[in-house]
Amino acid sequence: MMLRSSTKIVGLSNRRLCNVELLDKIFKRCKVLTIDNMNPHVKNIEYAVRGPIVIRAGELENELKQGVKKNFTCITRANIGDCHATGQEPLTFLRQVVALCVYPPLMKDPSFPDDAKQRADRILNSCGGRSLGAYSDSAGVPVIKEDVAKYIAERDGIPADPLNIYLCGGASEGIRNVMKLLMTTLPGKERAGIMIPIPQYPLYTASIAEYNAVPIGYYLNEADKWSLSVDELKRAITEAKPFCKPRAICIINPGNPTGQVLTRQNIEDIIKFAKEENLFIMADEVYQHNVYAKDSKFYSFKKVLTELGPPYSEMELASFMSISKGYMGECGFRGGYVEVINMDPAVKAMLTKAISAKLCSAVTGQAALDVVVNPPKPGEPSYPLFKQQKEKVLGDLAEKGRMTTELFNSIPGISCNPVQGAMYAFPKLDIPKKALEAAKAKGLAADAFYCFALLEETGICVVPGSGFGQKEGTWHFRTTILPPLDQLADMLKKFERFHVNFIQKYS
Repeated sequence: MMLRSSTKIVGLSNRRLCNVELLDKIFKRCKVLTIDNMNPHVKNIEYAVRGPIVIRAGELENELKQGVKKNFTCITRANIGDCHATGQEPLTFLRQVVALCVYPPLMKDPSFPDDAKQRADRILNSCGGRSLGAYSDSAGVPVIKEDVAKYIAERDGIPADPLNIYLCGGASEGIRNVMKLLMTTLPGKERAGIMIPIPQYPLYTASIAEYNAVPIGYYLNEADKWSLSVDELKRAITEAKPFCKPRAICIINPGNPTGQVLTRQNIEDIIKFAKEENLFIMADEVYQHNVYAKDSKFYSFKKVLTELGPPYSEMELASFMSISKGYMGECGFRGGYVEVINMDPAVKAMLTKAISAKLCSAVTGQAALDVVVNPPKPGEPSYPLFKQQKEKVLGDLAEKGRMTTELFNSIPGISCNPVQGAMYAFPKLDIPKKALEAAKAKGLAADAFYCFALLEETGICVVPGSGFGQKEGTWHFRTTILPPLDQLADMLKKFERFHVNFIQKYS
């Protein structure tokens, strides 16, 4: 009846027009979800390492495949810390264990070493139906959590409880899971404030925007190897308090994008500051294996906090680790963990409940993580090759960091702090006035203008410092140090030629 009356209203005699298309025209149906009515906080998310420059890099790759002539033959992706994508070889032992877990009939293959089979068998025995295809406990496969606890205990010389460990899809998922617990639903100055380093990894600003929280940026000191001072922390939190409720401080150590490694004294100062301001500590320690400078050493926040004794050893802390970085570089497996220290048992129960809604992280990623925290030991058949491969990766990264730092500091108009750790350099650019004006005319930040020009002329894809945060009036870019040594040397030579031409063009 409704259809007939509808057609009469508009004076249509042909009943065949009484269909969905006609009803759409009559009632002017529109999309339920539009850019104007969608969650506004999602629209505020920005993620520089996969932003407009990276999109343009993909377009250029397609043009090259179609035979379009360029000044270059390929795109050099130095925008993201994706080790294997830039040519790093996977660790043999890790892939053997995962292969055995994924396809257990390989246990009969004599080409697989016994220690790989033993680890795979142990993991499978803790999986439902002896299969990685089964859901695990929401917090992770029990024996893998046990191995994570042993790894942490051996690293720090301090016991670790498997019940405090949650396995997750890379450190990013763990960071977001913990950050969500810290949010408030109150408006105005009661919104949660999260302290983050500037420059920072865009995951933090993206997540803070999505959760409608307030970023409290504290600046690292570029003039002193990107060090961190308590005076700067105090400045940042004092200025933020009228506008939000500071709840946590995030630290990235070793640093991304800056490549610095905090001293133990630095870490002690941060812990004491957090205690004074009653802040939850979030320690992003995914680069803990990536320390290259001779005078640098990794100290976990848990170790320092514990050794300081009460009241500091009673503070709340979450530390994060990933298999995407280090010497492993297994980004695609999405494996990682978070260890929570001194968390209120009732809150921990809520964390467990929240992650239970997602069932569990990928069990293949959990299996890969187990190899990282339980690698071959001396005397086992796989140890010599594992040790050789690990040392080669870390040795090459140390050499690449040195090479990158020296090259950038040799170019007039560029300065670069030493790459003490992690996988990146964050050089500072002196951009000529004419280039600043050209960037403004295009509606671009000056370093974005520079990076777009670099990409179009050389095929080198890096990320402008404005995507990470920087002091006003300064310009930077982040580049990885991941390409193989010969390719990195070639990339740096191309970069030098481009920079010289860029300065001449806009002088």
